Amino acid sequence: MSTDNAQLFFSLLTLVAGAGTVVLLGLKGASLAGNRRADEIGGAIEEASVWLAFLVAATATLGSLYFSEIADFVPCRLCWFQRIAMYPLSVVLLVGAVRRDPAVRWYAAPIAVIGAGIALYHYLVEWNPGLEPDSCSLTGPSCSAFWFRELGFVTLAFMALVGFLTILALLFVRFPARLDDGSEAPQPETELVR
Repeated sequence: MSTDNAQLFFSLLTLVAGAGTVVLLGLKGASLAGNRRADEIGGAIEEASVWLAFLVAATATLGSLYFSEIADFVPCRLCWFQRIAMYPLSVVLLVGAVRRDPAVRWYAAPIAVIGAGIALYHYLVEWNPGLEPDSCSLTGPSCSAFWFRELGFVTLAFMALVGFLTILALLFVRFPARLDDGSEAPQPETELVR
C-alpha cells in the first residue's frame, strides 16, 4: 500500500468513525424521545461498545505505527503525547472487553479525555501556528507542520481527536434496558427475616 493510499484509507476510516459517533448520539437522542427502535439498535451497539472502542484504539495505534515506521513521518512532540494516551487504551480496552468489565469506561475515560484535549489543541495549532508552544521546536518537527491534509481537513491530529471522541462515545452512551417479553420489571429481592 502506498503512503498516499494509506492516508486516504485512514482518513476515510476516521470519517466513518466520526459518522458512527454522530449516529450513536442521534440514536441516544431518539431514545430519550421515546423511540423504541432507537433503544433496540442502541442497545445492540452498547453490548459491543467495549469491543468497538478497542477496535478504534487498535486501528489508531496501527495507523500511527504505519505512518511513523513505514511512511517515515517523524512524530512531533504533541503527536508523542497523543500516542502516550492512545497506545495504552488499546491494551486497557482489550482487557476490559475480554473480561466483560463494565467498569472499564471509568479507567479508560480519563486517558481518552486527556488524549482528546491534546489532539484538539494539536489540531488547532496546525491551523493556527501562532498557538504552537515553544517546547515543540526543541526536539523533532514543528507541531504546526502537518504531513498531509487529506480531503482538505483530515490530518493526523484530527484522526486522533475523532478516535478519542469515538471511544468516549462508545464507552458512555447508554440505552435503557427494555423488556422484550412485555413482562413487568423484576422486583428487588427482599431479605428473609429469621
